[in-house]
Amino acid sequence: MNWRAIQAIYLFEMARTWRTLLQSVVSPVVSTSLYFVVFGAAIGSRITEVEGVSYGTFIVPGLVMLSVLTQSIANASFGIYFPKFVGTIYEILSAPISHFEIVIGYVGAAATKSVVLGLIILGTAGLFVPLHIHHPLWMLAFLVLTAVTFSLFGFIIGIWADGFEKLQMIPMLIVTPLTFLGGSFYSVNMLPPGWRTVSLLNPVVYLISGFRWSFYEIADVSIWLSLGMTIGFLTICMALVWWIFRTGYRLKS
Repeated sequence: MNWRAIQAIYLFEMARTWRTLLQSVVSPVVSTSLYFVVFGAAIGSRITEVEGVSYGTFIVPGLVMLSVLTQSIANASFGIYFPKFVGTIYEILSAPISHFEIVIGYVGAAATKSVVLGLIILGTAGLFVPLHIHHPLWMLAFLVLTAVTFSLFGFIIGIWADGFEKLQMIPMLIVTPLTFLGGSFYSVNMLPPGWRTVSLLNPVVYLISGFRWSFYEIADVSIWLSLGMTIGFLTICMALVWWIFRTGYRLKS
């Protein structure tokens, strides 16, 4: 394992965070704070509790997941797309470093930034509502697992995209709507049976449900089903990344 090469990629990507601090950290935190103010004040005054938890407190896990998902994809996709755009990807591919080590460097940095951001947002949420995390280890496990999974997904998007428009297309048109419809601001159990069945086809439901269970021990689906779905999506992303490097898809042309 070429740890020096992994460290070089990792530190380079982490340094980019400090160069774009307003975009990488401040902007997501401010946006999430506005969600707390708007949804907590407007909807929270009408929906006092959801499954025994105050509405403002209930939406905290969903808002953290919303930020972690979007930032994981954004960090990883831009991290690998920019070397493609400027042509430095060929220097990385020709260097004495394996494909596995390249993925560890880029995905590890993107996941680290997303986890740190998620914890910052969680701390910010504590300024608005009282937080009680019943299972902190499970919370960290879901947070890290989700960050790694969607960083891999973002890595795939960054390789697939051949323009900045495509780089934003999937996160904006698919991931963000799925997150909003995945129980971020409500419980899927509140929906009529037909819509609940449709909602269960949304993979984000399982991520948010498992993460929320670690806080309040309430969930829309089984914790083990949430964990299994997350690991399943992680496996699919890993298989796609392996296929991309094996075939050279959009890397060698």
